[in-house]
Amino acid sequence: MQMIPLCRMVEHWSAIQKDRVAIYHDGETITWGELDRQTNRLARAYEALGVGQDDFVTIALPNGIEFFKSTIATWKVGATPQPVSAKLPKFERDQIVDVGNPKLITGVPDGSHEGYQTLPTGYEPDPALSDAQLPEKVASSFKAMTSGGSTGRPKLIVTTAPAVWDIDSDRLHTQIQGSMLIPGPLYHNGPFVWAMSAFFRGCQITITTRFDAEETLALIEQQKIDIVYMVPTMMQRIWNLPEEVRTRYDLSSLKVLWHLAAPCPAWLKEAFIGWLGAEVIWELYGGTEAQGGTVISGPEWVTHRGSVGRPNETCEIIVVNEAGERLPPNEIGEVFLRPLTGQGSTYRYIGAEAKAIDGGFESIGDMGYFDEDGYLYLADRQTDMILSGGANIYPAEVEAAIDSFPGVRSSAAIGLPHEDLGNYVHAIVDAPDGIVEADLLNHLAERLVRYKIPRTIEFSNEPMRDDAGKVRRKSLRQDRLDKTS
Repeated sequence: MQMIPLCRMVEHWSAIQKDRVAIYHDGETITWGELDRQTNRLARAYEALGVGQDDFVTIALPNGIEFFKSTIATWKVGATPQPVSAKLPKFERDQIVDVGNPKLITGVPDGSHEGYQTLPTGYEPDPALSDAQLPEKVASSFKAMTSGGSTGRPKLIVTTAPAVWDIDSDRLHTQIQGSMLIPGPLYHNGPFVWAMSAFFRGCQITITTRFDAEETLALIEQQKIDIVYMVPTMMQRIWNLPEEVRTRYDLSSLKVLWHLAAPCPAWLKEAFIGWLGAEVIWELYGGTEAQGGTVISGPEWVTHRGSVGRPNETCEIIVVNEAGERLPPNEIGEVFLRPLTGQGSTYRYIGAEAKAIDGGFESIGDMGYFDEDGYLYLADRQTDMILSGGANIYPAEVEAAIDSFPGVRSSAAIGLPHEDLGNYVHAIVDAPDGIVEADLLNHLAERLVRYKIPRTIEFSNEPMRDDAGKVRRKSLRQDRLDKTS
C-alpha cells in the first residue's frame, strides 16, 4: 500500500516521469513536470482568492487540460472539486451554487455570480507567483458531484473519502504508467473517477471534447490506449459504423473496456465480446453515492447473460417489494444497497435526503432481480416504468429492441396517457438516415410481446442519449404532454 495525498500526486509522478505526457486533448499535451509547476502557481492564485481547507470549488470547465489543472489546483490547497457541466444554463448553475456555496467558481464569466469569486475559461495566474511546492493540505472529501439538476432541485453527493489515494490499488484493472481514454464528459462521476483513478497510477489520460465513434477508435490506435471508459450509447455508435471503418484501426493495445452508467442491451454486449474478446469487456453497476455495487467480467456475463454481476465484497444488496419485503429470486423489485461500514459511511448529501428502509439500506431508484446464483439483473428505474393495462413495461427493454434495428442510432420509450390502458408506449426513434416504420414494427414483433410494442412512433434526428449515456425520459414525456395540453 502506497497512500499519497492528492496534493502531492502530480509531484510524485513528475519525479518519476516529468517529461512524459500526462494529458492529451485534441492534439494538445502537457507533461507531468509542466502540470506540476503550472498547478502550483494556479493553486497560489486560488489561495489568494480565499480558497482553503475543505472549501468547495465549482468547476464549470469543458473537457480539456484546463479542467485537470483546476481540479489539481483545488486539491493542492486542501479544497474539494465540485464539477458541473460547462453547458449548464445560468439558472441551473445558480441552483447548484446556492446548494454548495463554493468559495470559487471556475469556467464562468467574471462577475457572473454575485457574491462569489469567479474565474473565466482560459484564466492564467500571475507569472510572478511561485511554482514551487505548496505545504501539504488534504481535503476531507476528494470530490463532490452534482445530481438531479435536470429533473428537479440539484443535490451534491459529497464523498467521505479524503483526498488521498493508494496508488498500488488496482481497482479498475489500470496499468501503472499505462494509457487511458475518456471520451465522456468529466463532470459526470463515472468519467471523473475513471480518469482520476488512472491518473493517480501515473497513466497518460487522453480526453476528447465530445464523443465521436471513429475518433475514439483512431485514438486507441494512435495513443496506444490500454483501458477505455464507455457507456452503451458510445458502444452502439461505434457498432453502427460501417464494418470497414470499425475494423480499420489497430486496437491490439486495448486490454480493458469498461462500460457503465446505463443498461447495455444484450445484443450489443455480445457483439463487442465477439469483436474484442470476452476478457476485455468489464461492466460496473453502482451509484455516485458508493453504497455498493457489482462488477462482472465478460466471461462471467456469457454464463449469466444480461446480468450486472454479484454484490462486491464491500456491500450488501437486496431487492424488495413496495412493502419493503425481500423478494425471492427472479422477482422484480426495487434495488437497495448498504455498505458494510454502515449507512452514510461513503457519502453525504447536500440538498437532499436518502431514500432508505429499515436496516440502513438505500435506493438509487433502480429496479431489478437476483437469479438463483446471486447475480443481479436490472430492469429499469422505478420512475421510468410504464404501467399499461395493469402490466409493468420497462423502457430499457423496449429501447434495446428498437436499437437493434439497422439505422437506429438511439431511442427512448415513454408512457403517454390512454383512456382505457392508463398509459401506452410511445417511442421516439433517432434514425438520421431514415427507416421504414413498418419494417421496424415487424422487427419489434419478433422481439417483444404485443403489449410492449409502441403504439405510436415518432422519428427524430436528435440523439436520445447524451455522451454520458443518460436519457431524460421524464422531460421527453413532459414535453409531449405540454404540446397536447
